[in-house]
Amino acid sequence: MNVLMICVTFPYPPTRGGTQGRTFNLLKTITQYHDVTLLTQRSDDVTDEEVEGLRQYVKELVIFPRPKEVKEGLTAKIQRFGQFLLEGTPPNVLFIYSQEIQQWIDQAITAEKFDVITCEHSVNEIYIRPEWKKQIRTIIDVHSSLYRTCKNQLETGTSDSEFRDRLYLPLLRRYEQQTIRKFSRVVVTTDEDQQQMKRFDADADVLLVANGVDLDTFPYRPTDPGGHNLAFVGGLDYFVNIDAACFFSLDVLPVLQKKYPDATLTLIGSKPSSEVQALAKRPGITVTGRVPSVAEYLHKATVAVIPLRTGFGMKFKTLESMAAGVPVVASDRGLEGIAVDSSNVPLRALRANRVEEYIEAISRLFEDAQMREMLSHNGRELIEQEYTWEILGKQYANAIADI
Repeated sequence: MNVLMICVTFPYPPTRGGTQGRTFNLLKTITQYHDVTLLTQRSDDVTDEEVEGLRQYVKELVIFPRPKEVKEGLTAKIQRFGQFLLEGTPPNVLFIYSQEIQQWIDQAITAEKFDVITCEHSVNEIYIRPEWKKQIRTIIDVHSSLYRTCKNQLETGTSDSEFRDRLYLPLLRRYEQQTIRKFSRVVVTTDEDQQQMKRFDADADVLLVANGVDLDTFPYRPTDPGGHNLAFVGGLDYFVNIDAACFFSLDVLPVLQKKYPDATLTLIGSKPSSEVQALAKRPGITVTGRVPSVAEYLHKATVAVIPLRTGFGMKFKTLESMAAGVPVVASDRGLEGIAVDSSNVPLRALRANRVEEYIEAISRLFEDAQMREMLSHNGRELIEQEYTWEILGKQYANAIADI
């Protein structure tokens, strides 16, 4: 099949993670089954080498310039909210919209150039016209529900602008509900998002294709390092990860260090915010910034902690820690979509949401090498059996063809 894949976030190199990582790894596999044209935008930080690196994976690479930075200030924010209220499309989606891209896609549809269009992440839906559903197969890969994320931030007090999000919440519900009705098939990463999409539209064709791991990039650890060393991985300029890093560093680690004075925490991730950088001044905390190999840092950790309090979808950081063989202690949000501690599966990670639960779970792993080894083995085995990109890419290729 001839497939047009739209991803305005440049999906290369795959080490960028998030939207880029998922899109690239799915792309790399589906090109074995379909002829793929990738349409994307190039920001200033994308190098010529990265463009050529991505080009080798697709039949055709179509690149447009990335829009300039959004205007700041109260007046601009009020204007964006008014536009959201009247037109129904969130500001972050309107920001990436390009009339040149729309014209290119419109012409391709008129010329019947493609059999299928996929939108990699919800923001790309803006380029899909509702009437196309009757003439071409259209698929949206949601990644995570915008409405559920906003709702959870309000419920957990983790919103960076409660007033704004209370205004946005009903608008996001309306927007997401209208969005999925434009598509022939909706792809999600977790069963919770699958249920949410069905609540939006009971007749929607919703398919689950999880996130995955490149096992070459995240090899199994050679040995258990022991000790009292914790690691947290994530883009440290993203508010979900900033909140998690600050919560754990300020509320959990000091309590843990009373019990284990030598306990350390390494915060691993690119572009650490000022709040995260300030954490490096606290005892036992290291902030690395971007590193050549996340796996090398994970292998040095006794335990990987994923203390997310908000953010939906299946977390790469959880899958990658398990692939690397590092015992995981994570919140409900960090474990979303992954069967780790139900009655019918081997124990694969420990769950914690409150400070005392983190202390209990981490202490248990610090003191029990057999428990660490069990979680290490069971976690890696799960990734090998269900969450490699080869397995998931084939599922996505089938989702494209089988509608």
